[in-house]
Amino acid sequence: MSRSATVSIDFVESLLLHAEQQGYNLDSLLSSVGMTRSELEGRSDFPADQFNLLYQHVMWLVQDESFGLLTGGNLPTGTFRMMCFAMITCTNLGDAVRRCSQFYEICKGPRVKPEIVVDGDKAYFHYVALNSMPADTVRRVVSNETPAVIRSSISIWHHFMSWMIGYRLPLLRASFTFAEQPNLSDYQNLFQCPIDFNASENRLTFPADQLSMPMMQNAETLRSFLRTAPYQLMVMVNGDRSVSAQVKGLIGRDFSRSPPSIQEVASALNMSARTLRRHLDKEGTTYQALKDQSRFDAAQEYLSYPNVSVQEVAALLGFTEPSAFVRAFRKWSGVTPAAYRDAQQEAIEQGA
Repeated sequence: MSRSATVSIDFVESLLLHAEQQGYNLDSLLSSVGMTRSELEGRSDFPADQFNLLYQHVMWLVQDESFGLLTGGNLPTGTFRMMCFAMITCTNLGDAVRRCSQFYEICKGPRVKPEIVVDGDKAYFHYVALNSMPADTVRRVVSNETPAVIRSSISIWHHFMSWMIGYRLPLLRASFTFAEQPNLSDYQNLFQCPIDFNASENRLTFPADQLSMPMMQNAETLRSFLRTAPYQLMVMVNGDRSVSAQVKGLIGRDFSRSPPSIQEVASALNMSARTLRRHLDKEGTTYQALKDQSRFDAAQEYLSYPNVSVQEVAALLGFTEPSAFVRAFRKWSGVTPAAYRDAQQEAIEQGA
């Protein structure tokens, strides 16, 4: 019952830096969630379940839910939730991101906001200053942040836009203003597209026609999303570059909507469904097995949230009946969801 879900170590380091800047002792903070500094040394990623414990604790202390995003300031508790409710009624991706940008204008705390620019058949996601701020605000905000924070912020927005449309938003390029980093493979793994360094600005480039893709979420799925935030915004695929790993990356972790068909996944990988099946067969798996594994990985993560009931986890995973989820989870793990949750809680308490 091991977990493959991880978050980038950048998120952990950014979170701890934020807490330290607020005057909190890091050793004491880590100890309160059963961690030590030695667990962070030499890592490129970190278990998502442990990160969520740390994240919830820090957010409660500092009262800032910026989720590691570039804002130039703090976001008071409840800000992200209200922004989501403001954009959930939009009809497509482009309108949703524009409404998020508008929300930042009336929000207390930030100095920069996200913006979408269209040029021909390409769309660009980047940051601009709020209307009330000087034009060079973005430059000054970025100059005070580490490459890890900038990368994480861009990655979170990519995941957020992907959640809106129900599948991984295909990227043409990811650009960064800082020099090439030694962990280049992490960038390639996160964005799965060509990476530019020493660029004029930090931005994502993707096909402009994606902006017209319909919003696949609604008020009901948003409530489930918010109950487990920031998990779906931060969880990353592992470093495996096999076809199987790419397929799992495209399937994603959001099962509130039906996962993509094998034809849709094959098209995203520029191959036919028959060719995709052949590749997966060589790797000893099938598309159905990968869907089941992705759903199982997500189930394990959701069960780490004590305030999310088994019935709610079943709904998050797309099961219409909780009993069907219990049967599936027992098939995957050999135990019921309740027994799995109890075992995880006991392990956390013993490690504390």
